[in-house]
Amino acid sequence: MCGIFGHVGFVEPELAQVCTDTLAHRGPDGVGLWHTPEVTFGHRRLSILDLSDNAKQPMSYADGRYHITFNGEIYNFLEIRAELEAKGYQFHSQSDTEVVLSAFHAWGEACQLRFNGMWAFAIWDTQEKSLFLSRDRFGKKPLFYTVLPKKVFAFASEMKAFFPLFAEVRPNKALVMDARRMFNYEATDECVVEGIKRFPAGHCGWLREGKLATRRWWNTLDHLVPAPARYEDQVEQFRELFLDACRLRMRSDVPLGTALSGGLDSSATISAMAHIARHGKTQRMGESWQHAFVASFPGTPLDETKYARMVTDHLGIAATVIEIDPLQAIADLDHYFYLFEDLYITSPIPFMLTYGAVKAHGTSVTLDGHGADELFAGYNFDYLVALRDAGWNFKQAFEIVGTHYDGLPQNSAQFAKMPSKSLFIAEYHSRRMARKFLLPGNIPISKDALHSMWHRLDHLNQQLYISTHETILPTLLRNYDRYSMANGVEIRMPFMDHRIVTLAFSLPWTSKVRRGFSKAIVRDAMAPYMPDEITYRKTKIGFNSPIVDWMKGPLKGFFLDTLASQSFKASSLIDPQQVELAVRYVIDNPDAKFSDGERAWSSLTPYLWERAVFKHCGASA
Repeated sequence: MCGIFGHVGFVEPELAQVCTDTLAHRGPDGVGLWHTPEVTFGHRRLSILDLSDNAKQPMSYADGRYHITFNGEIYNFLEIRAELEAKGYQFHSQSDTEVVLSAFHAWGEACQLRFNGMWAFAIWDTQEKSLFLSRDRFGKKPLFYTVLPKKVFAFASEMKAFFPLFAEVRPNKALVMDARRMFNYEATDECVVEGIKRFPAGHCGWLREGKLATRRWWNTLDHLVPAPARYEDQVEQFRELFLDACRLRMRSDVPLGTALSGGLDSSATISAMAHIARHGKTQRMGESWQHAFVASFPGTPLDETKYARMVTDHLGIAATVIEIDPLQAIADLDHYFYLFEDLYITSPIPFMLTYGAVKAHGTSVTLDGHGADELFAGYNFDYLVALRDAGWNFKQAFEIVGTHYDGLPQNSAQFAKMPSKSLFIAEYHSRRMARKFLLPGNIPISKDALHSMWHRLDHLNQQLYISTHETILPTLLRNYDRYSMANGVEIRMPFMDHRIVTLAFSLPWTSKVRRGFSKAIVRDAMAPYMPDEITYRKTKIGFNSPIVDWMKGPLKGFFLDTLASQSFKASSLIDPQQVELAVRYVIDNPDAKFSDGERAWSSLTPYLWERAVFKHCGASA
């Protein structure tokens, strides 16, 4: 897991080193530069597998024909290595990087389909004078590129690596100023900085003679599988896959941990890890997996420490509780935005502090529960889409609406108070089902809607497919890459194993929203390993910033000072008057809701981003 940089065309090695070192946070354990007059590769290393110099990058192969700079992990590298050894290949390291090179030599582009992992890598062929780029199936690892004058091509893990190459750094105002697009640009090539493009997830490409040609090598709809007819058999199949996904992701030469929220997904992950460790079912397992890190927000409705402790008590391991104090971090907010680079609806503070604490406790790898909500219907707004699938089956419809109702927080004034459950069900079923959810056109159109398999997905799965591949999940994958790698920590995501993703979209909606529960198949599969209070807990809050409490309390002075600053009033990326109204509404209104806080933060974000990113590189918006 690292930061990568590449430049095709001559560049002074000193300048290439400056570009590479902008990614030092991603790779604090080592630095490498391979330079020729025609191509330069840079690498910042986070040592996870094979900590020796044998695994350092950029790495060469086949008597120097191939050179690679690689960010990511191939979890099944031991199995691939054994297959290559049977073909006569020899290895000089214990790393997955050498396996990637050998697999590329053996199978060419087809090697990608053999990899179970997350990656962005570039391979230069000195014989063919060509560059091969590849990004993993779902875009867990970032990859950006830019085309400079004279057909010079550069790529990197983060946009800031290009800034030393630019005569001027400018924001993409059309994107930055449109809050409606905050969840809709990560799966496109459009970026918040002009002149930079995002290399698409699930794609590979060749750069030859200054021209980049890409192709999509992965489409989930091409890989759907026959799902068992019986729900009980589906549960068993998911359990087997999930445990194996965790087993592969526990391969490490450094300690492992988990960012544990107390919710279903992270609890399922650490419970699976405990089961695997007890039964010794993995090779190259890290020195220890018993590091549970719990972010705590005392006195706010977002604090779920008690649920996380239920899990660690059940497993018999200690929990490291990280009390998130925003005053500790507010002075670093500009630096956080610079590292984060992009825009989002909530503050980076709790995420940066959490993964910073993970690193400070000597842990460089976590297995976290990201992806389950999007794959298996974990968000309240998803459940109601299933009403279209239930049709006039009133029993199923009532269960769906009940699932929605029970998942909403009921114990805080920051979240909307709900009517009685019976009135709620009557309202949603009689009005919203008839007027909205049974009408065509209420599910967004996917870019894959013309695929032959698209209409085999039911309505709920179509909604989830878009969330997984095009809107919510790509945004969250980006976010957690930034939060963790800003602190030199690697996140592995067993729910995002491609075998689980393809199974998820091969299952009917009734395996996901069932008997009044969301993510039913996950709950039923992991129930043997978890406390019932967690497995069948219905309310969902999620890991977020208690922004309303902070705006009214410890950060009130920061927000008021920001509104009063001349740079805020002069910002060209916001409407200062409208932003001030949104922020003051939260500060002054005792009945301000959580959604109001998110709205206020989102409206202020372009200014904070501008101040951090552009002033940091000496540019102006």
